[in-house]
Amino acid sequence: MTAAYEGTPGLVETREAHGETTLVVDPARIVEACTHLRDVAGFNQLMDVVAVDYLGWGGVGVAGYIGTPDGRDIFGPGSHGFARVPEGKPARFAVDYQLLRVGDDPARVRVQVWLEDGQGIDSVIGVWPSADWFEREVWDMMGIPFHGHPNLVRILMPDDWEGYPLRKDYPIGGEPVRFSGEE
Repeated sequence: MTAAYEGTPGLVETREAHGETTLVVDPARIVEACTHLRDVAGFNQLMDVVAVDYLGWGGVGVAGYIGTPDGRDIFGPGSHGFARVPEGKPARFAVDYQLLRVGDDPARVRVQVWLEDGQGIDSVIGVWPSADWFEREVWDMMGIPFHGHPNLVRILMPDDWEGYPLRKDYPIGGEPVRFSGEE
């Protein structure tokens, strides 16, 4: 399966794990890579754009767990006696694009880019117009800017909201509750 993606522009790495193919792409070439995947590889639908904050990942005190087909035992010890520190990540944030190819040869692929805090990425609205609201949500919740986005404004939080609620360094609690119609 990975040979099918070898010509993808900006391809840094291809990973197969958990029944999913992940293409790690150079952030500077995301639009070029997505255009290639749409036009050459036939991925004609963008399903989602999500971001993950890996702040502190791989640090002291993090242990893995053993998953089973029934899920994980949340009442058992987190590492079952074997502390496992996860491998570090290349940057603080991962932005993942979930792509779908429909038709005679259906397939799914995840395109992933890694970004540091304050680093932006080009918008893929020109490739898939459906990226509009996905990118706005990532901006609103994580603060990752999408360059060239025609309307990069908050979509879930009020316009005057400070900070990005899904970041791991966002303060927990202490926020006043807002009610509509309140002065």
